[in-house]
Amino acid sequence: MHLFARGFVLCVLTATFVKAQHVQRATLYWDAVQRSVVLKEGAMEEKGDAFGYFNDSLSVSGWGVLEVQAGYGQSQENDEITYFLAGYLEGYLTASVQDSWTRTQVKLNGKTDPLWHHVGLLVAQMDGLHAGAAYWAKSRLEKPLSMFAVQFLNGIGDLLDLIPVLKRRSNSSSDSFRMPGMSHCSALIKMLPGYENLLLGHSSWYTYAASMRIYKHWDLKNKHNGTSRLSFSSYPGILSSLDDFYLLGTGLFVTQTTNNVFNSSLFSLVTPEALLAWQRVRVAHALACTGKQWAHIFSKHNSGTYNNQYMVVDLKRVSLGKQIEDWSLTVVEQIPGLVLYSDQSQALRHGYWASYNIPFHSDIYRMSGYGVMWKKYGEDFSYDLCPRAKIFRRDQGKVTNLDTLKYIMRYNDYRKDPYSKKHPCKSICCRNDLRLRRPHPGGCYDTKVTDYHMAQMFSAEAVNGPTTQNGLPLFSWSRFNRTAHHGLPQMYNFTFISMQPLLFGSRDQAKTDSIFVQCMNSSVEDTDARLGKDLIDLASHIYKQLHKVIEYIFAP
Repeated sequence: MHLFARGFVLCVLTATFVKAQHVQRATLYWDAVQRSVVLKEGAMEEKGDAFGYFNDSLSVSGWGVLEVQAGYGQSQENDEITYFLAGYLEGYLTASVQDSWTRTQVKLNGKTDPLWHHVGLLVAQMDGLHAGAAYWAKSRLEKPLSMFAVQFLNGIGDLLDLIPVLKRRSNSSSDSFRMPGMSHCSALIKMLPGYENLLLGHSSWYTYAASMRIYKHWDLKNKHNGTSRLSFSSYPGILSSLDDFYLLGTGLFVTQTTNNVFNSSLFSLVTPEALLAWQRVRVAHALACTGKQWAHIFSKHNSGTYNNQYMVVDLKRVSLGKQIEDWSLTVVEQIPGLVLYSDQSQALRHGYWASYNIPFHSDIYRMSGYGVMWKKYGEDFSYDLCPRAKIFRRDQGKVTNLDTLKYIMRYNDYRKDPYSKKHPCKSICCRNDLRLRRPHPGGCYDTKVTDYHMAQMFSAEAVNGPTTQNGLPLFSWSRFNRTAHHGLPQMYNFTFISMQPLLFGSRDQAKTDSIFVQCMNSSVEDTDARLGKDLIDLASHIYKQLHKVIEYIFAP
């Protein structure tokens, strides 16, 4: 971006923030001699090695907003320093909404190939996140976060499977097929009949206590891969989406819903000599240009934890009004010991792809134990006949624009819809708090939507909080005060808000465009790099530390 234009944008941003109540701004400079960070609070300076802002607007709109730029300062630092500063800045800006967890030191040893290089950048960013949060805490005489606290937090998705793994190992007589808890997430990718537009939506399901949301925009200059821009829904202190909902500068859109592993004998294949799911997702984002490449990279060193169905849409292969090329939609599914992926572009040509926590690939479906569960408990475990499959099939034809996409992704009419059978979670947007028996504060607590044009501008719309569609009551914590919800709104009455980066502008647009060209010409073999022994040792160390903490939690 031209210097004058960039300065003008910063001035406009400053003026924009005047009315905001909880906006924090900061600029970082790297002192190469002292190898230390110089932090300037309350300012975003274009000469800085990293700068950005955090708008703590959770109580007003349902979302905090974070935007960080790093690597564009007058001093040209290496990639590790750039990513360290990005993490440091995020840790500093968002520390006020982070809680206290325990974490151990993670050390990085050497660099070999592109895959290892980028995992090293993740470690540097994690170290920076810890350091920035620690600076904030010390400046306010608060107890700083430990390193393991941040690592434990970032592995929260993997813990969904690590906990049953370790509980099973401590109780070898447990049933090999286990009933699930609540499902996690609904997603819809909808192509209009004449290929006029491509619509993408995702609704997260989990405990409502997880609704402390931040929408993040990162622009982290990378000397190896060019400009790395991404926008995604996330949480305080987490360096991935976790939902997932990503808009990437390579023209990829990535989302997922979680699959259960009922056949707990598969957990014997979970190994500490692996990378956790969030690490593999971030590395695939950095190195992949196509859906097929993304799947190939993600499948390396499968931890067998956080077993999801990922959907990777390659917008570069979609020509509105003309054609949908092969590998426009890549569907990736993981279980312990196996990752499968396939081209499902034909589904978009036929109109839509829906995802609702049941595996698509027959081998994943069978090995996970869904076939056994269907025979035992009925069609709730059927890929074609579960309630959400029926509802999506019935109503997806009504989705014609962003507003109707929002409607279906927030849909819940369990009192009248025959497919819901009076159950508030047998719908697209679950409300477990409305169950007559054993209600609890969990279910569908947000929705994000975008389309073909918006995604290429890193733009989306998002809402935080349980759905109130069809006359459902607003959720209030007053009924569930025993559930920890510190820092969350007492009641959720938010509407969709626009999410778009303010700092991206047009800077380095030529380089961004060149990345598209480079991605179009790249091949999956170019990214077939192996991890070194030091990387395996690092991942093993992280896993063992998580193992110790969880064993302590579940100790009799």
